[in-house]
Amino acid sequence: MLVKDKLEAVLNVGLRVPSIMLLEVLYRWDVSSFFQKIQRSSLNNNPLFQYKYLALYLHYVGYILSLVLLTLPRQHLVKLYLYVLTALLLFAGHQVSRDYVRSELDSGYEGPLYLEALSMNRFSTALIAQLVVCTLCSCVMQTKRIWLFSAHLLPLVARLCLVPLETIVFINRFAMIFTGLEVIYFLASNLLVPYNLAKTAYRELVQVVEVYGLLALGMSLWNQLVLPVLFMCFWLVLFALQIYTYFSSRDKPTSRERLLFLFLTSIAECCSTPYSLLGLVFTVSFVALGVLTLCKFYLQGYRAFMNDNTMHRGMTEGITLLILAVQTGLIELQVIHRAFLLSIILFIVVASILQSMLEIADPIVLALGASRDKSLWKHFRAVSLCLFLLVFPAYMAYMICQFFHMDFWLLIIISSSILTSLQVLGTLLIYILFMVEEVRKEPVQNMDDVIYYVNGTYRLLEFLVALVVVAYGVSETVFGEWTVMGSTIIFIHSYYNVWLRAQLGWQSFLMRRDAVNKIKSLPTASDLQLEQYNDICAICYQDMKSAVITPCSHFFHAGCLKKWLYVQETCPLCHKQLKSQSQPANATAAPAQDILPANPNPAEAGQGELVASVAEGNKTVTQNGVPVEESQARSSSSHANPDPEPEGQAEEGGH
Repeated sequence: MLVKDKLEAVLNVGLRVPSIMLLEVLYRWDVSSFFQKIQRSSLNNNPLFQYKYLALYLHYVGYILSLVLLTLPRQHLVKLYLYVLTALLLFAGHQVSRDYVRSELDSGYEGPLYLEALSMNRFSTALIAQLVVCTLCSCVMQTKRIWLFSAHLLPLVARLCLVPLETIVFINRFAMIFTGLEVIYFLASNLLVPYNLAKTAYRELVQVVEVYGLLALGMSLWNQLVLPVLFMCFWLVLFALQIYTYFSSRDKPTSRERLLFLFLTSIAECCSTPYSLLGLVFTVSFVALGVLTLCKFYLQGYRAFMNDNTMHRGMTEGITLLILAVQTGLIELQVIHRAFLLSIILFIVVASILQSMLEIADPIVLALGASRDKSLWKHFRAVSLCLFLLVFPAYMAYMICQFFHMDFWLLIIISSSILTSLQVLGTLLIYILFMVEEVRKEPVQNMDDVIYYVNGTYRLLEFLVALVVVAYGVSETVFGEWTVMGSTIIFIHSYYNVWLRAQLGWQSFLMRRDAVNKIKSLPTASDLQLEQYNDICAICYQDMKSAVITPCSHFFHAGCLKKWLYVQETCPLCHKQLKSQSQPANATAAPAQDILPANPNPAEAGQGELVASVAEGNKTVTQNGVPVEESQARSSSSHANPDPEPEGQAEEGGH
């Protein structure tokens, strides 16, 4: 059953590719230019030219038929192809009969076949071919009435009966006419089938629109026709035909530089119409999906497919290609100009793929650094991919600067490559810090401060690069050629890469400053208080050699509590607000006898496994070492214990 479903899926796509090929041919065919060429040629008196407007109407009818073939249900589409195949077989059978009659006329021998070896060989060959044609037609049409497809055997039977050769010519013509009448009768008997299909389809469409709406209808057609796969297969066939045409017309081997030029020009030739451009868009999407899938598989093996991210399915790269192609008028350019512009667009797409690969690798690398996983193979895979993402974007930016003249679009590519390398460099530095902490077997003092400074440094560099791009784009718009699309891109780039980055950086700085001030305002526990408390830190579950005391008399490591305050301004145990104290940082707290030890049971310690976060920039690291975004850390902390316990229960759980 699984094989049958796969076969039906392949047929559903493969049988619809010719309809898009026909749309491609009709779009490229200029009917008016075609008739002008006929008028200037020796075919001016050809009757075809007298019916110019009829040909124009047939041109548009071809569009309608192509769309009908594209949307036809699979069962009817299979039947249609079987009918066409039967017609081609019948035509082949009559071609064999005509060739046989001509060969007999050329030989001039009218005697018995068995008396001449050459005549017998010709007859045997033609007879076997005709029997094969009859059998195939019967099998394709699923009927046992094989005589319906045997008209082209009449010339052979006549020759076997020693009929004169001139008479055999008329018999062959009669056989062709008889087969043509059969085809006409079959078409006439099924004349109302297209009308009935259209009527049924219209009724179903109206019902779907009335019940579910146009959006549901569009999604249904999208899924039934498998449009992304269909357009990808169409474009690959078109590209393969273009490559085959080139190599079949050349005898000399092609150099490596010529191969690169051939690759770009072939792609440019295969995106000269809206249909082929859509095919290229979906092909790029599937290529990006394959690269990102291989990246995830390289890092995590088969576990990578358990939690798939919808943002890493290649659609971002395809949409980027489509927007740039429409904005630059790609399909309206000449082939050479189109190939040059397409090379720049493909660079942008590659930069987007590299950024998506970094988004996949970044949390995995940081999780390996923060965890205690000693698998060298896992660490090698993560670090090797990061090194590739560090070197390759920089190399790509260098090659662009070498071969292209700098403009706004190339500056976007170069800035994206530089940002990718900077992000990878920051990730590797944090990974190294985590590994140093693991080798030392004890926490590094002020690790969160070091990570914050690392993140802050490369995010500042990101902000400066984005600011340079915006400044260059604005100057080019003011002093150069102004376009709506260019101004829109500058505005979007300014908002997302400059304004939002500045806002997030400033908010992170303010939160960190407030957390540091709150920690400094809390009293520090003395050795006697720690001895009487005799418990672990409820955030990190480690012994406390030093601690700070909250106003609600709970003990925490100063660093752990500071990480918690990056997320929210409440006590991790009782959820009371932690307000700044007027008391200096080294002041003593309440008497030790007034502070009872906390319950060492984590289940009663008020959800102690909440976040121990490093909330620098946009990266945080949870207590088990899994990096998340700052916004995710906020949501996780709020969901960890969304309803604060009553005051009595909180105090009971904390003491």
